Amino acid sequence: MSGVVTRFAPSPTGRLHLGHAFSAIQAHDFARERGGRFLLRIEDIDGTRSRTEHVDAILADLAWLGLSWDDAVSFQSQRLDLYRAALDRLKARGLVYPCFCTRADVAREIAAAGSAPHGPDGPIYPGICRALSESERAARLAEPHAWRLDMAKATARHDGKLIWLDDLAGSQIADPAAFGDVVLARKDAPSSYHLAVTVDDAAQGVTHVVRGTDLFAATHVHRLLQALLDLPTPVYRHHRLLTDAAGKRLAKRHGAPTLEALRSSGVDGPALADDLRAGRLPSGFSNGKG
Repeated sequence: MSGVVTRFAPSPTGRLHLGHAFSAIQAHDFARERGGRFLLRIEDIDGTRSRTEHVDAILADLAWLGLSWDDAVSFQSQRLDLYRAALDRLKARGLVYPCFCTRADVAREIAAAGSAPHGPDGPIYPGICRALSESERAARLAEPHAWRLDMAKATARHDGKLIWLDDLAGSQIADPAAFGDVVLARKDAPSSYHLAVTVDDAAQGVTHVVRGTDLFAATHVHRLLQALLDLPTPVYRHHRLLTDAAGKRLAKRHGAPTLEALRSSGVDGPALADDLRAGRLPSGFSNGKG
């Protein structure tokens, strides 16, 4: 068996659809074709939206497609200590700060400024709480707060020096500053996506991150976190997204059929998986090429 390790990491906040299936197949086949291991990780730290029934459906959908995974299924909700430890390391170095802002606070600040720089995720956080004194921060820690990365401090020693490799797009120079002071721990969860996925991939020995191009930009932040936390950098492979006939990404909000619905209607799972591998989709959908 080779040392290749990939993973599929869905959130149990809804049913999987064809786009999820395509991504899972890409990660699964990449590992299997190289004699490697394919892991399944459930990203369930969103306690308000994650549902046990969605986890059960994910397992059933993947098995229906004919996909198998190695090792026990891992759950982010059981790995919270890892995220706290990583955040504590960044706190000790003064690279994060507590943020007490609500969305309304941020919106008002941006509106008052008349404009705001935009990053891959939208308007960049205007740094309201970054300007607070240490004494004021300490006095307010009993209030609900998130933890943000002080991007200027974090990139000071790495700006323009961090490289990551995408199998399809080639070598990339990380530009995490485009995201501004990203949230690393939310008010309602001990970690954000950025921190949790970076810590998990390293802890699980993932060598190749196979995921959609919609997450390409996020890799710039993940590469910085890897450097700050002394974690290895996997090779990335951001595959194309499946789209419908109008060119819209296949997603629940666009009416993409769920795998559960297809399974219940009698569709043959392994045959569907083979069609997706070959770029063939059910009638009414595009192959997403280009």
